[in-house]
This record gives sequence, structure tokens and C-alpha cells, in this order.
Amino acid sequence: MTVDLYTRERGNGPWLVMLHGLFGSGDNLGGLARILETNYRILLVDLRNHGRSPHADTMTYADMAADVFAAMSENDIVSAVVFGHSMGGKVAMQMALSRPERVTCLVVGDIAPVTYGAHHARILEGMQAVAVAAPQSRQKALALLSQYVDTDDVLSFLMTNWRRGDDGVWKWRINLDAIVERYSDIADGTQNGTYEGPVLFLRGEQSDYIQASHREPILRFFPKAQVKTIGGTGHWLHAEKPEMVARSIQRFVTNSNAPGAENS
Repeated sequence: MTVDLYTRERGNGPWLVMLHGLFGSGDNLGGLARILETNYRILLVDLRNHGRSPHADTMTYADMAADVFAAMSENDIVSAVVFGHSMGGKVAMQMALSRPERVTCLVVGDIAPVTYGAHHARILEGMQAVAVAAPQSRQKALALLSQYVDTDDVLSFLMTNWRRGDDGVWKWRINLDAIVERYSDIADGTQNGTYEGPVLFLRGEQSDYIQASHREPILRFFPKAQVKTIGGTGHWLHAEKPEMVARSIQRFVTNSNAPGAENS
């Protein structure tokens, strides 16, 4: 069953749907969206169990792709360019494989269609520790989480989810229980299908999420795929060099001759 996703719309032009990664929200793509909105009409999406979107028990990519298609239909979007980063990139890939007529072209940010290991085990352990302790301030939650996560940028990113609710109680905004219980679904790779449309994989130069060994699965699912490295960036390439990522997206969409997105 689909959930009614929280979305924001900005800009003018052909439709571009933007999907964030694990622990994120559409707000995390705001810097990139500000650059692209002069040429695209952007739909920023909070995926299920993230941001302001509803919580649900499942986290399969089929379910998350169905959520986004429903959000597109709600906004009268028949087809669109789709950009997804990390987990959002896997959602975007599933969208292209399951409903190719609705994806005019695809841009994937630093993720491959493969199964990954438990990259977030320590982060999840720390977030669970904060949930159990339930400190009633941002400072105390940060102090506890910093015992598990030692990278300042990652800590700041994760702490955007520690919020005071309408009831006045501080808690994680994301559905941490579902993410922990369904982590194997989040780590899972693409299962089947082929998308014959244009695809660009953007790889962070200092990231290990897209490797040489991933070339075969990328081309198996996306035979027209290109891979471009964004120099001087890691996994969060869109936040580190948004202008370069935006130029890469715009150049790719233009050169691919992808048809303009349609409104129903």
C-alpha cells in the first residue's frame, strides 16, 4: 500500500523529481535544487519513514517507487527526469525498471544496483542508544550520538532528525524502528528488469560506493548508462559540489535528447 508522501514544488520548466538518501529528506537536496530550478520544475520528495512523510512498516524499493509514482500522479506528472542520491538512487532505479514510460531519463548519485554490506551499523546503534535514553535537548542527544559517530558532517546530518514533536517531546523524526528492522531491504540490490533509456551515474571521487566491479551490473540493468566522476567529492557529492553536479545533470539531460516531461 502506498503512503501519501510530503512533497515540495519549485522552479519552472520540464519536471525533475529529486529523491534523497537514507536518514535524509527533500530539504537535503535544497542547495542542488536552487541551482536547477531556473531550468526545471522540481518535485522534492520526502520518502516514506523520512522527513515529513508518513511512517510505514516496509522499506522495499518496489513500495518506495510506488509511493513516488503516486506522488507524481497527485501532482499531474505523467513523466519526469528523475534524480536520486544513495537510497533515493535505488528508488529511482526501481522506478525506471518498473515503469520506464514515466522516467524520461535517470541520474543516480553515488550508488550502484548492487547489495551493500551493513555500512550503517554503528550509526544505527548510536541512534538507537539516543532513542532509548531520550535526552530532552539537542545538545545531550548530540553528545551521546558522538560516542558512536566521529565525523562532524555526518553527526550534523543525522541530528537534523532529532526534533521536538508537537507533544513537546524530543525524538527521532525518522521511523528508526522500521529502518533497523528493514535494513536488509535498504541494502538490497536491483533484482530484475532493464531500462533502455538514458542513465547517468555520478560517482564521488573519494567514495567507494561505485566501484569498477559494478560496471557489469550497471550495464546489465541500464545498457545505455554512463558513469561520470565528480572530482574532490565523497558520497555526499551533491552537497560538496552542487554547482558541478547541477552542470553534469543539465548537460546530460540536454545531450540525451530525452523528451520533455509531460503534464496530464
